[in-house]
Formats: sequence, structure tokens, C-alpha cells
Amino acid sequence: MSALIHRPRRMRQHPTFRNMVRETRLSLDQLIYPLFIKESISVRNPIDSMPGYFQLPLSDIADEAAEAYALGIQAVCLFGIPTHKDPTGSASLEHDSIVAESVRRIKDRCPDLLVVVDICLCEYTSTGHCGVMNEHTGRVDLDNDKTLDILAAQAIVLAKAGADVMAPSGMIDGQVAAIRAGLDGEGYSHIPIFCHTAKFASSCYGPFRQMAEGGLKFGDRKTYQLDIANGNAAIREHQLDIEQGADLLMVKPAGWYLDVIYATKQRFPEFTLGAYQVSGEYAMIKAAAKNGWLDEKKMIEESLIAIRRAGADLIFTYFAKDYAMMVQQR
Repeated sequence: MSALIHRPRRMRQHPTFRNMVRETRLSLDQLIYPLFIKESISVRNPIDSMPGYFQLPLSDIADEAAEAYALGIQAVCLFGIPTHKDPTGSASLEHDSIVAESVRRIKDRCPDLLVVVDICLCEYTSTGHCGVMNEHTGRVDLDNDKTLDILAAQAIVLAKAGADVMAPSGMIDGQVAAIRAGLDGEGYSHIPIFCHTAKFASSCYGPFRQMAEGGLKFGDRKTYQLDIANGNAAIREHQLDIEQGADLLMVKPAGWYLDVIYATKQRFPEFTLGAYQVSGEYAMIKAAAKNGWLDEKKMIEESLIAIRRAGADLIFTYFAKDYAMMVQQR
């Protein structure tokens, strides 16, 4: 019996055969590359908590997108950091907003690159919250209806600029229905909504807050984002957004919530499911690799495959460019 070799082990002996029988596939066209554009800078600004990542000036956005596209990345997601912030995030509604201008420049340079845009107010409000807040109640009190009107208007501005996909991320009740009605009313019924349908109030967003300059002036986001302990609530949130017209679903963060990704795919197999590998996940791998505690390239690939294996069809990841360069080097 000591010489017995089971069938699965025999199929692992040759590297080519291992690849041929691999159950989970990872390819560049499954990755979406987030980019951050800051209105007030003229040179790239490195972010300490996200090694290798930069806030980009508007003058660099087309070059960065073109470089990503040349590496085989098929989609980017844009976040804007305006100079002016106020309680209602009014800068997001300007025809020449930082994201609208970025969309135009990318589309002029790379017309076939899919441009996803974040629809939210956290980068634009002086409070740092994802919606308009009633600040004098002594608690986190979100004006839901006013926020919905602004999100719909923001989506229309970006649709007119040439954005391909809307990705509302604020977990504002009714955001999908409001954005869908706004887009349809302006003749953009063809534009899909890739909603953050299950976004948890996670501690993994810290580096993103530095990158997007969306730190809170008061309170937290626990009243409108999902409780980290509640998996079933995520399924209900998916169902609500589906009923409002969401075209694609998303779980965020990804690596901490693989069980939610799996449960979502099992419950809604007919929907394309995205997962967002967030800034904290990126930062931890980068920090551990810098200290020599793990192999960065192997960890990048394993983390992405884990998200795919759990059931995600598409992954928003800050590792998109790293992985693309790894593929090229093989």
C-alpha cells in the first residue's frame, strides 16, 4: 500500500497537465484596475500605505490607462479627488469634473478600454460621508432622498462624458433605482449598473481613505454599510438591488468575505458577480512581501484565484497591473 498513488496525484506530476486540469481560471479580462485622479496636483503623488500606487494628475490619466491596456487589462475604474468639497459633493455634478474629464481623455486615447466610474459622494463631500448628511442631529443622519437625486445627476454627467459602466458604491437605499431612472430618462438605458450590492463596514478600507482623501469628519459608515457579522443580510441586499435593476452584483471586501461571495453565486448564479479586493488587502500583502515574509507574486496570484474560486466572475483589484506584468514575464 505504501506505493499506492491516487489518481489526483498522478495528474499533478507534470506542470502542463496540472494547468490543463485546473478547475479555476484567472485571466486579465476578469480584472478591473482602479485609478485615482486628483485635481490639484501636476505630478504623481505616492501613497505610503499603498506601495506602488499613486494619485494621478489629470495630465497622466490617459498614459496610465493606455499602459494598462497595452498590458492586457481590459477595464479601469475611476475615482476622483476634487479640489472643492462641500456638504453636498457639488463638484461631482460639474460637466468638467475631474472624473468626467478623465473619462474623455481615456476614451480619446483608448476607445476600446472599458471605463467604469465610481458613483458616490465620499470623495466630494466635506464630511467624508457617502451621502448628504444632516449634521446637527447628533448622530449619523443621512438625507437619503437628497443623496439619491445627486447620485442620479452624477451618473448622467459621467454618461455624457462617455463612461461605459456605473458602479454606485455608497450603499444608499434606492441608489440603483434612482440611477437607472436618471440614465433611462436621458437616453442612456444601454449603460449597465455594476452595483456594490453587498459592501461591508470593514476595517480594510484604511489605505483607500488616504488615497481618496475621504476621511470622515464625524461618525462612521455603519448605519448604511453592512454589519461585518451578517452574511444573510448581504443576500437580502443583493435581492433588493436586483429588484431595482442592478445588472451586476458585487461583494466588498473580497478576501475577508469569500463565504459571502460563494453564497451569492449559489443564490444568484445567473448574475455576473464582482468582488473588490480592497486597499487593506493590497497593503497587507505588499507590507509582508517588503519584510520578506512571503513571496509577493505567488501571494498575488493565490489571493486572486481564491476570489475566483469562491465564485467571483470579475475582480476589482489594485494588483491588476502587477498581475498583468507577471503574465507578460512568463
